[in-house]
Amino acid sequence: MADFDFTQRFIFETTDIRGELASLEESYAHVLAKHTYPEPVATLLGELMTAAALLVNTLKFDGLLVLQARSKGPVPLLMVECSSNRELRAIARYEEEQIHSGASLQELMPEGVLALTVDPREGQRYQGLVALDGEDLAECFTNYFVNSAQLPTRFWLYADGQRARGMLLQQLPADRITDSEEREASWQHAVALASTLTAEELLGLDNETILHRLYHEEQMRLFEATDLKFHCSCTRARSEQALVSLGLADLRLLLAEKEGTIEIDCQFCNHTYLFNEADVMQMFAEQDATDASSTVH
Repeated sequence: MADFDFTQRFIFETTDIRGELASLEESYAHVLAKHTYPEPVATLLGELMTAAALLVNTLKFDGLLVLQARSKGPVPLLMVECSSNRELRAIARYEEEQIHSGASLQELMPEGVLALTVDPREGQRYQGLVALDGEDLAECFTNYFVNSAQLPTRFWLYADGQRARGMLLQQLPADRITDSEEREASWQHAVALASTLTAEELLGLDNETILHRLYHEEQMRLFEATDLKFHCSCTRARSEQALVSLGLADLRLLLAEKEGTIEIDCQFCNHTYLFNEADVMQMFAEQDATDASSTVH
């Protein structure tokens, strides 16, 4: 198990409820090290990263999960990508002069929309949308599951600039309890107890202690933890593909404008890829060779 970045699943043995706990430190630190985010933005980004970590197992897919929160406010964009290989990267756009300490989600992202996109390696891409009209991101994600008529799901998300933590509860299809009223009572009981958990407790306690404090009267099973890590998927080859798509004529103009060197910056990890005229000509020579070989029968 990773010391700092992992998710850990748990289930209630006598009711149809599952849960997940997520903890991010090193990956969160990597993201914050790339940009100097104001405290409220760093908090939101940590919460969104934690939501992605919780969802990557829940959605059960092979590919990429993308969470995007967009608004017309001081934070026009939050974005997190998490692969089914459990590799995370994240970024935010913000207007620093409009942000004050302790700003709420609605102050930072008014008229916002949350988009959840699943991009599988095989099969159809899926996207769901929900308004960012909750008090916090946890409530917005809870609303997403309500609006999309999926299994009842509740989120608790916290981040403090050093650590990001979250918990998810989800009601499963009827199995152990089949009576509808009893099912609803057990679900509301589990949610009510989880709602007593404070940010300080979730950020500061280990998973075993958290579950014992909340559910010491319940029969619980805590599974092995699964690692997560920061990883940026940018490569020089992808940058080359982006440049080739512009066409040789436009790239020659760009080279002249940029005094002979084109720079492509990755906004997620701040890595810079440099291309000179020789690089550009080589890219198109390789492209021509590929095109020629594809026409040979």
